[in-house]
Amino acid sequence: MSKDITIKKGLDIRLVGSADKVLVDAPKSKTCTIQPADFHLTIPKMVVKEGAKLRAGDELFYSKTQDSIKVVSPIAGTLKEITRGAKRVITHIVIEADGSNESRDFGAVNVASADAEVLRARFLESGLWPFIKQRPYDVIANPTSEPKAIFISGYASAPLVADLDYTLAKQEEKLQAAVTALSKMTKGQVHVTIGKDSVSPFENLKDITLHKITGPHPAGNVGTQISKIDPVNKGEVVWTVNAQDLIVIGESLLTGHFNSERQIAVAGSSVKAPKYFRTHIGADLEGILNEAGIEANSRVITGSVLTGDKTTAKGNLGYYHNTVTVIPEGDDYEFFGWNKPVFNKISLTRALTFSWMQPNKKYDLDTNTNGEHRAFVVTGMYEEVFPLDIYPLQIMKSCLVEDLDAMEQLGMYEVAPEDFALTEFVCVSKQPHQAIIRKGLDVMYKEIG
Repeated sequence: MSKDITIKKGLDIRLVGSADKVLVDAPKSKTCTIQPADFHLTIPKMVVKEGAKLRAGDELFYSKTQDSIKVVSPIAGTLKEITRGAKRVITHIVIEADGSNESRDFGAVNVASADAEVLRARFLESGLWPFIKQRPYDVIANPTSEPKAIFISGYASAPLVADLDYTLAKQEEKLQAAVTALSKMTKGQVHVTIGKDSVSPFENLKDITLHKITGPHPAGNVGTQISKIDPVNKGEVVWTVNAQDLIVIGESLLTGHFNSERQIAVAGSSVKAPKYFRTHIGADLEGILNEAGIEANSRVITGSVLTGDKTTAKGNLGYYHNTVTVIPEGDDYEFFGWNKPVFNKISLTRALTFSWMQPNKKYDLDTNTNGEHRAFVVTGMYEEVFPLDIYPLQIMKSCLVEDLDAMEQLGMYEVAPEDFALTEFVCVSKQPHQAIIRKGLDVMYKEIG
């Protein structure tokens, strides 16, 4: 029996360009690119050199601070290039595909009979551990910790993102293997949340506690779900896993092979034929975007429009992403745009704006922030779209001044940058909320650990 959750605060941003539920094979990717920056606060230590032959599942690097955490190659091929930036920090690891689909065999695991230590060792050995993140700090989970609970969001409420009911369909066997394995690594429960009206493959799974949620975005954010189900207090740890990563985990446990295949949505008003593509982690986007067709002068984002990373039409798919969003580049400015009625933008205020009169209208928005960075203005709008039991303005100010005591008292252990994406969207001061929270979490991690 599921437990219902209702979210009242939030904002559904309805945008033009949702992906049609048509799945096609993406053009074969010539390269696969891994960016260590995707694994926040992980300092990579390479174990292979340029020119090395790789199978899918072969180790690329391990974490310098936690050497049991390994990142493996998503495809078979040759390590073409290791790009370094300032202070020789590794920025890109480029693997040239050889088309062989050869993969390392770790051996299948009997999930039903395996104990927690066997499963934990297998996750670490086969490169599955980076799929597990923890709160506090929103980083790869510490393998030596034991979470009080594990959270998985099976509901996507952010604008234009891939529909999880669609991309996870007919994957029950892999999902079951993954959640059963995870359930053995915690004394608590594996909480899975789906939409109240969803037709989800999670509904018939065992070893989970199912919740049905309704309400506007950020109802689909795992942080929102944690706050309503089992909030994180000082000294506690919870793990989170993205729903699409469960398929990679489950298949690896069942077959012994690391299969990085992923169904992604290519969406946005600048995409001529928005649809779903079957590709793999780290795939180059050029062929995919050429087939989907994109308008000139567009912003390509790997991930959602609210939390994704800016890239280019020749960029690559982020390690944790299942959506590529393309919207118009907002590099033009309206003359006296602040002093005339606005009909084509979303706003929480009713001052010369009319989006509140058409709640179901879809908008074609660009990247223009429609204003410049300025000091915080107290408007009360953050609280209207922020469903966590936390004061958003106060916690951001405590991050800016690096007041650790205030950050603890205000609930910093519970949050991640994505929880502040909506407050950033409605901010009249154009403050970078997610960057502020990320910096605050990093300071806490360094000082408190």
